[in-house]
Amino acid sequence: MNALVALCHFCELHGPRTLFCTEALHPPPPSPSAQGGASTPGDRDRDADREGEGLTMRANSSASQRGEMCDGCRSLPASHPGFVSIDDETGIRFLSHQHPRQPQLFSVVRQACVRSLSCEVNGDVCPGREGPIFFGDEQHGFVFSHTFFIKDSLARGFQRWYSIVMVAMDRIYLINSWPFLLRHLKLTIQSLQSTALKVFDNEQGVCPQRAARMNSVFSPTVFPHQRSGNAARSLTSLTQHPNLWASLHSSFSWLLKACGCRLTEKLLEGAPTEDTLVLIERQTEQEEEMNCWEGAEGGTSMTQRHQSENKLGQDFLCDDDANLDDLPDPKFLSLRHLRQVLGAAEFRQLVWHVLMGNQVIWRGADPGLIQSAFAVLKSLLPVGCVRSVPYSTQYEEAYKCNFLGLTPDVPIPTHVSSSEFTVLVDVSTERSCPIAPISENDISSIYQFTISSANTQPTDKGPTLLNKLEVALSNKNLSVDVVSHCLLCLKEEWMNKVKVLFKFSKVDGRGREDTQKVLALLGATGLGEEDNVRLLKFWMTGLSKTYKSHLMTAVRGGERSPSQ
Repeated sequence: MNALVALCHFCELHGPRTLFCTEALHPPPPSPSAQGGASTPGDRDRDADREGEGLTMRANSSASQRGEMCDGCRSLPASHPGFVSIDDETGIRFLSHQHPRQPQLFSVVRQACVRSLSCEVNGDVCPGREGPIFFGDEQHGFVFSHTFFIKDSLARGFQRWYSIVMVAMDRIYLINSWPFLLRHLKLTIQSLQSTALKVFDNEQGVCPQRAARMNSVFSPTVFPHQRSGNAARSLTSLTQHPNLWASLHSSFSWLLKACGCRLTEKLLEGAPTEDTLVLIERQTEQEEEMNCWEGAEGGTSMTQRHQSENKLGQDFLCDDDANLDDLPDPKFLSLRHLRQVLGAAEFRQLVWHVLMGNQVIWRGADPGLIQSAFAVLKSLLPVGCVRSVPYSTQYEEAYKCNFLGLTPDVPIPTHVSSSEFTVLVDVSTERSCPIAPISENDISSIYQFTISSANTQPTDKGPTLLNKLEVALSNKNLSVDVVSHCLLCLKEEWMNKVKVLFKFSKVDGRGREDTQKVLALLGATGLGEEDNVRLLKFWMTGLSKTYKSHLMTAVRGGERSPSQ
């Protein structure tokens, strides 16, 4: 990510100052002359490191000459080479020092520092002058800033004002990273504040400054003496952290790397699908919930932070096929495999309930097998229609999940077992599993599947999507990948019909007779008409909030299209 992270401080003597800065240096492309030389890669790396450090020292030396520096606005001495970390995967170097390596970035970071600690920016945005803000422009870059206070027994008001800023030229990238940056910067800030608070409490216990100040008589010579004396304290002194700057270098370097890896650009043909929009919305909602939990619980550890990010990636960035690979054998590999194991009639009955939005319950002792069944069955539905509880020790109501996995000893409530909107698949073991590795066809010899439902409606007529899917599955000349693409096309076709029906019936508010005409135009009438309508209404619940909001906004703005 082409960004820069800096720690800033409002010095009582010199105003806003940059304390510590971490930037990412991308490796230059190899040149023909370099490839023909006799130097080794290790030599070139060491030369580049020395060159980068030299530039850093020169930049910081020139910066130090621009104004006086006290202990409060100095982090590393001018002779310190700074900190360098190298990402072995990408070759990116993360350099940290008091000021940026490149002199042209000095003014950019300086302006971001001044504005982040300015009352003009923070006064009306952050209550109490603490919290996150966003500002910037195309010329000087865009800034995500989080201001905070550090306890100091010798400062005015017993606290000093700091901020952590991230500067980038890509506004959209920075805004999309807001929840991620806020969550992880809070962890760093809370660590600094808690460490400084312990030092503050110890100092107050030895020599209470509040009582001493209240008992002292004001003298015109006292206040200037305090301002020029020990009032300017370094952050290292406030926290008593021996490796403070090395720790901040590690945190800032990880933040730049993780933020860059978290969001990737993909080439999409046409507008984003409803599944993509729903995944983005769910990821945003979960990040906001995690942010609220961390705020209520006072933060999480570094290990918990990585685990949370990994879980987000698994939930929203990985598809069902990737999850199937992680499940142990025995497992279902595809819809065709599931159809072979259950049988054509039982498979059609099960898929019919899935497409109608009924609750599908699998009860058995093998959670991996049940999760693999859900993975292949969920591919039949839009992402917005899937609510899954993979494996539970108690029954969950249908409004919470339409895919529910249960342990063998969980009883099914009477009102559920007698409902026509529920289908139960009991998985029982016929014989013990052999020790030798099994193949996909051995599932039927290990487990017995019993499908039961109170539904009396015939499932052999429709819906149309199921009829076409069965034709593809029964055609042995079509590979599993080809069938998957056929299913994807069928889903897109019916999602487009769902959008038309939603716009016509919900947004435009047309009557039943007009809606029936639209259904005929969409090809949803005729054989299996009732099932087609139920499918459309169920899939309508899976539309993204973005799409619904767009339609509602268009109607409110007077953009409703005239009836044809």
